[in-house]
Amino acid sequence: MLAKLSTRPSIRRCAVTGTAGLALLGTALPAADGPPPGLTRFYDQKVTWSRCQGMDMPKDLQCGKVTVPLDYTKPGQGTLDVAVARYRATGTSRGSVLLNFGGPGGQGVAQLAMGGKDFMGLTNGYDVVSFDPRGVGRSSPVSCGNASDSALDATDGNADVTDPEAVLEELRTAAAECTEHSGPVLPHIGTVNAARDLDVIRDALGDDKLNYLGFSYGSRLGAVYAAQHPDKVGRMVLDGVDTLTEPLSDQGVASARGQQTALENFLTWCTEDIACPFGRDPREARKHVVEVVESLDKDPLPNDFGEAFSGQDFAGALGQGLYSRELWPSLQRAIGRLLEDGDPSGLEAFLSGGFTLPPKRGPHAGLTDPADVPLDNLPAALMAVNCADDPDRPDAAQVTEDLGRLRARYEQASPVFGRYRLTQVLMCYGRPKGTDYIRDDVKDVDTPRMLLVGTRGDPATPYRWTVETARRLGSSAVVLDNRGEGHTGYGSSKCVHGKVDAFLLYGTLPPDGSSCGSDRDEE
Repeated sequence: MLAKLSTRPSIRRCAVTGTAGLALLGTALPAADGPPPGLTRFYDQKVTWSRCQGMDMPKDLQCGKVTVPLDYTKPGQGTLDVAVARYRATGTSRGSVLLNFGGPGGQGVAQLAMGGKDFMGLTNGYDVVSFDPRGVGRSSPVSCGNASDSALDATDGNADVTDPEAVLEELRTAAAECTEHSGPVLPHIGTVNAARDLDVIRDALGDDKLNYLGFSYGSRLGAVYAAQHPDKVGRMVLDGVDTLTEPLSDQGVASARGQQTALENFLTWCTEDIACPFGRDPREARKHVVEVVESLDKDPLPNDFGEAFSGQDFAGALGQGLYSRELWPSLQRAIGRLLEDGDPSGLEAFLSGGFTLPPKRGPHAGLTDPADVPLDNLPAALMAVNCADDPDRPDAAQVTEDLGRLRARYEQASPVFGRYRLTQVLMCYGRPKGTDYIRDDVKDVDTPRMLLVGTRGDPATPYRWTVETARRLGSSAVVLDNRGEGHTGYGSSKCVHGKVDAFLLYGTLPPDGSSCGSDRDEE
């Protein structure tokens, strides 16, 4: 999931449909005393910085690239470029702090450009750096074309589960489209390889240790890095902590349930306003949302590109806007435009992250031009990474046997978001088994102490995941309990923001188990 960092919809991308993910190996990690044979040239590079190009790029943001091997087990057989960006330290720099905004699939360069003001305090001591992970944004972006439509057909409540081959054929079609549109990076996507890339980036920046702030999925990436390179961990913060052990199917149910709760809170807020497009009764508003989803699934609206805006697109857009109360007014207006004028464009801005260009297809070489990043790159990368990270891969018999039960379980968790979330799980079908490295080996890390922030009212990463992951990581983990709402704490809580900055800048850790109260309670 993407972190809550700004009220602008264009950086609130937490899409939840689609993609492919292929297995990757959990072996051949860099040794503590230097890179293994074949990787020396990747560790022997420096970033060449220049002003970022583009109308919306801040003048003081610099861009560059770091070259990494496509396949770490065969480093001589192909490379890819990873896009990086930085704000320079305002005074003497002690090195860099790297940011990952989550997803998986969030574009670090674009989000740093749009939300950089939230991190200016860290420039008192650091260059603040972010990057587009492999398969994301300008770093060989993956795409699935229209594959999500095929997968959604398989999760349709009217799907005939007595004809399992038809269901499986829809899923195989989706997998084939993802492979066709994604290029050679797809088999090598996933958190294990992204963490390896992170270490190459650290070295290219000239840092002996990795100072890191990872939001939501970025906490998974940070935890994997800590297991791979414990001797290279500097000051590490994980905010909105992801699970390292729950199966993807259970993660989807937890997220659907959390989003349903957030939706009900939003509707209670909305119906207090005479302008609420769902009326003034919260109970009737909840029914109305379900009716809109069902109606758009039966009769989608055309968008500006002549493509359909379905009920599942509506659910995805709602999910984006619910991650922060500060986005609720914009979400309310976008819903109003849909219901009153039949105009889905405001909601599509939430769904796509503000990108309104049609998808471009074809192989990628070097950094991809921002205008050529496929429209579905965020959901495509999200599913590619999640499938690659999950070792559970049901066979055909299990999929068809469990489909009805899974559908009921997801719809019970949320009549609005259940089917949308279930599609994520099913789109892993037919792909090689994901790595078991994260579930089996990312534990009891021998690193300096790190700060884990969990938010009690987080609709995407339940607070219990923070506690469970801290226990799994071992004595290095220090938990900060944020008693607020919204996804992640750094951008929504002054208390969390201050404690995270104090740790990253000065090494000052709060006591394990200490808490931050809600900002609204303190007003």
